[in-house]
Amino acid sequence: MDTQRLILFFVFSFSLLLLWEAWQKELRPPAPSSPSAQGSVPMPSTPAGTATGRNVDALPATSAPAGKPRERVRVHTDTMLAEIDTQGGDIVYLELLKHKGTLHETKNFVLFGPEHHYAAESGLIGEGLPNHRTLFRASAREFTLGEGRDRLDVRLEASTPEGIRVTKILTFYPGSYRIDIAAEIANGTVTPFATHAYFQVTRDGKSPPGDPYMAQTYTGAAFYTERDKFHKLTFEDIAKGKAPYPKSSDNGWIAIIQHYFVAALLPPDKSPREFYARKLAEDLYSVGVIVPIGPIAQGADARVVVPLYAGPQDQDHLHSVAPGLELVVDYGWLTVIAAPLFWVLKLFHGWMGNWGLAIMLLTVVIKLIFFPLSAASYRSMAKMKLVTPRLMKLREQYASDKAKLNQAMMDLYKTEKINPLGGCLPILVQIPVFIALYWVLFESVELRHAPFYLWIKDLSAPDPWYVLPTLMMASMIVQTKMNPTPPDPVQAKVMMIMPFAFGVMFYFFASGLVLYWFVNNILSILQQWQITRMIEGEKTAASAKR
Repeated sequence: MDTQRLILFFVFSFSLLLLWEAWQKELRPPAPSSPSAQGSVPMPSTPAGTATGRNVDALPATSAPAGKPRERVRVHTDTMLAEIDTQGGDIVYLELLKHKGTLHETKNFVLFGPEHHYAAESGLIGEGLPNHRTLFRASAREFTLGEGRDRLDVRLEASTPEGIRVTKILTFYPGSYRIDIAAEIANGTVTPFATHAYFQVTRDGKSPPGDPYMAQTYTGAAFYTERDKFHKLTFEDIAKGKAPYPKSSDNGWIAIIQHYFVAALLPPDKSPREFYARKLAEDLYSVGVIVPIGPIAQGADARVVVPLYAGPQDQDHLHSVAPGLELVVDYGWLTVIAAPLFWVLKLFHGWMGNWGLAIMLLTVVIKLIFFPLSAASYRSMAKMKLVTPRLMKLREQYASDKAKLNQAMMDLYKTEKINPLGGCLPILVQIPVFIALYWVLFESVELRHAPFYLWIKDLSAPDPWYVLPTLMMASMIVQTKMNPTPPDPVQAKVMMIMPFAFGVMFYFFASGLVLYWFVNNILSILQQWQITRMIEGEKTAASAKR
């Protein structure tokens, strides 16, 4: 088996393995959460001046008190429709008006409820103090952020028999997915007191409903600090009490992320906070932050604010919301390639106004970058095609002596100035670029429901009519026919099967990725045809001179 064919076989086999694994993940159901004992995960104490681990244990239980009336307060802005439960003042429903649903594109995407338990909660820690299970009073049941207004405050009030009044204020902004959650505490008692406020996002462990990629994408918690940088906290690790995260800090955020969207709590920098993550019940988890308040003197007020970002993982916007928040867009181990690819892709989209055209232009640019490498490869393959009959004769001549066959083949390569490995390097280079682009198309919310033309309405989803994968398969067959036929019959059969094996898996891949591969194949075919024609012309001219 000649060296070039052996390496090509392994390269294609490795690519096939990667594609098969990705395809399997798309169809594999999500793994169930590991069972564990219910209850909160205890946390160690932190330095003085911040919250302590005892505060986490003192957080109110998830079960709601029975028999209390509760109502929903509806809030309308230009980006969202939110519903606030008067019991706790929790945000329990969040509909994103500029993003379409996964199952039904005629409806808006719903981030919080009703398909699963997902809410933003807050309250005070301490016996008798208002928390996310306390009944609050609202001044109205409908709030609308009118055109021209720069903010909308929704105020809910609760008080204790001792005279402590708490006003929870949720502030919405136009054109934004940020909601400021504030607590104003008025001390009407006869003595000063201190407390801690907690802000948490509570969610079940289910993957987003109807997401075709739900088994492959990450759904879980994450945190970021300047010291520890970005880390994920899986629901399994939270349930087992093994989730590594900083217990105290003066910067950073904590969040729950899912495919394309994130809900992150963003305390102001340079303010003390304690992070926590705990399992509340079977398949129910919360992550949050505790901040100290007080002491508040008699008759005095105090105020604490923690912004919540609940919306799409729009990378440009995330950069401006909080340091490190853009890292929730996870391109995996090929981020060093994927991030520049997305930057260039977005630049082209700004020029052309269509993500499909941007992908095509990106393909041309990548092809130009690797043009010298590809040209050398195709020249080597063209020469290999010309000497294939001579290789076949050598195999027949030295069929019983492998050592002499290999030596004769190397002599032939040396005489004809053929690099047997020349055709492999471009393939090896393209594999990481291909995988990086796969993650760009897979993780970037900017391409979610992005249309191309005609029947392709979503470049992040498979082609509904399978036209692009079929064209891609046809282009791979053409490429195979243009390449020299391997002298070994087994290799020849493997090379013929490859286009069909890849083609079938591409039926399940994002149409934007298939578009990239198809355009790349067309450019490769044209380049290979031109170089083969030139090599054959040179060979004919050399023969005529003899």
